[in-house]
Amino acid sequence: MGSMAPPAPHIFGPLSPDTGHAMALSPLVTRILAPNPSPFTYEGTQTYLIGQTELAVIDPGPDEAAHLDALVAAIGGRSVRAIMCTHTHRDHSPGAAPLARLTGAPIIGCAPLTLEDDGPRADAAFDPDYAPDQVLHDNDTVSGEGWTLAAVATPGHTSNHLCYALGAESALFTGDHVMGWSTTVVSPPDGDMTDYLTSLEKLMGRDDTIYYPAHGEPIAQPRRLVRGTLGHRRMREGQILRHLERHGRSAIPDMVAAMYAAIDPRLHGAAGRSVLAHLIDLERRNLVIPDHEGWRVRASH
Repeated sequence: MGSMAPPAPHIFGPLSPDTGHAMALSPLVTRILAPNPSPFTYEGTQTYLIGQTELAVIDPGPDEAAHLDALVAAIGGRSVRAIMCTHTHRDHSPGAAPLARLTGAPIIGCAPLTLEDDGPRADAAFDPDYAPDQVLHDNDTVSGEGWTLAAVATPGHTSNHLCYALGAESALFTGDHVMGWSTTVVSPPDGDMTDYLTSLEKLMGRDDTIYYPAHGEPIAQPRRLVRGTLGHRRMREGQILRHLERHGRSAIPDMVAAMYAAIDPRLHGAAGRSVLAHLIDLERRNLVIPDHEGWRVRASH
């Protein structure tokens, strides 16, 4: 469960789209937007500074000189207790090593993970150079003056994904696990829909009052969003089963064309990865099977 402490006042309005601008979101949370907007990252990766006199940095983002300069300026010579990554996609962790050299801070957080990503987005390939000084596991904590961050293991988007809970403000930094602007891509072989749904259920059992995602606006009604995300995934699952029942068998591109006709075509590749993740989950549950022409519903279903 999350902290039972009353939430601190959150003082944000609409978030600034200006990259490099240090924006205070609460007494302990400051946000800096990286200059890497895309159809997959929204306005860019949001790096968070936690604390007032001694800091943690969550998701340092890409290894971009302008972003690193903005982070150093926002840190302003204060001590950095830890540089913490939620996961190791290239829009999240490559800034960790150069920021560590600039600040002398250790890299503490998710485990390293390197594999060939056959997904559709080059910017989400795994960061092969990520080398943490300390790996955190579920419920492990890091503390600085006035704050403690607890790791919340949330595999699914990636197998090494962690969220970080800030008990002093009943806040959760959700990385790419839950975002307000879009659903999360779950891309096999590392992305796993079964794990993702389990991790969403885990968040439903917590009492955080606000989420800070790596992309998009803060989420002020987190349980409502998680409940809606679970419902959305079950809806997609139902669409897949109905499509296969209707057509007998189908290939993933045909499913995407039928189910995602309204979304930006640039996202169809990513949608196909999530469809594959759903199919793998359904296969584990003995509801569908693959064949040489695509996928079909099990005869017993």
